[in-house]
Amino acid sequence: MSKETKTTYVTQPALPPLEEFVESLKTIWESRILTNKGPFHKRFEKELADYLGVKFISLTANGTLALVTALQALRITGEVITTPYSFVATTHSLWWNNIKPVFVDIDPETCNLDPGRIEAAITPHTTAILPVHVYGNPCDVNQIQEIAGIYGLKVIYDACHTFGVTMDGVPVLNFGDLSVMSFHATKTFSTFEGGAIVCHDEAMKKRIDFLINFGFAGETTVVAPGINSKMNEVQAAMGLLQLRHIDGYLARRRQIVSLYRERLTKVPGLRMMQDMPGVKHCYTYFPVFVNEGEYGMSRDALYEKLKQNGIYCRRYFYPLISQFPMYRGLESAQPGRLPAAEKATGEVLCLPVYPDLTDATVEHIVELLQRDRT
Repeated sequence: MSKETKTTYVTQPALPPLEEFVESLKTIWESRILTNKGPFHKRFEKELADYLGVKFISLTANGTLALVTALQALRITGEVITTPYSFVATTHSLWWNNIKPVFVDIDPETCNLDPGRIEAAITPHTTAILPVHVYGNPCDVNQIQEIAGIYGLKVIYDACHTFGVTMDGVPVLNFGDLSVMSFHATKTFSTFEGGAIVCHDEAMKKRIDFLINFGFAGETTVVAPGINSKMNEVQAAMGLLQLRHIDGYLARRRQIVSLYRERLTKVPGLRMMQDMPGVKHCYTYFPVFVNEGEYGMSRDALYEKLKQNGIYCRRYFYPLISQFPMYRGLESAQPGRLPAAEKATGEVLCLPVYPDLTDATVEHIVELLQRDRT
């Protein structure tokens, strides 16, 4: 097989046909309504909620602002139990709300927050749990909710990897008090930048909508110290177009993952995550875990080898959030307290997966993974 010459990234945005997007831009241009919950925003909010099977959704400019706002909406203070194994925005959202993160180790199989370790981290200052559905694999939502109920804690899910994911037919977004989504260009569903907060009752939806628009409840009435985190019309237009094509995008991601699994299943030292029973996945990312002793090459050496061949993978998530300077002084971040997360962060490599990725490129990546491992 000939070597691919074009650069391949871990993920690339799936874009609708240009002519469709241009038509939407023309409509926006002619209407002169560019933001402030215009017609595209209203349509997108409704159609997205219908597609995802949720009751209420509030659109935001990006996923980080959605996290920050969700914490404000639930009036979270004090300490929040969370994972060190995520993108930094998860914990940064706590910092921006003057909340102390308390890191708990992960389950080594799913890379999600280990619910069996949560209770030991609860103190009188704990007010909430902020788990992440890592790589789109749902957390143990029942056990987390049971713990939250016993101790009177709120649960906010960072669901940025879980577009369209269901468990036994139930959308994963319907668990917890709130769920937060990201529509960044690196995600399964993109509005360039963008995000959303999913809630379950009209009163909370109203509060969130106040908070994402400066706290305005009318032309001259401000009811909360909100910020400007609302989505604009161009982002919303992009979202509406993406909804037309998302089923095809998701189907292609499933084909790519199936091909990877078929080709890599017998490569010594590479562990792939398997689908959870009853879960319909979206494959935002496809991680493999590199066991240096068995594979004959470290994760970082493999990362560099692939990069030299034009394949740009990502070490999601490396380093751990708990290892960054602003968090490593926390007691819960001290070396040795998070052994499963520390192991995963040194082994994981997310391989390219996106709708325009060709079978030939996947085969090329597999060839690189299979040969010259020492």
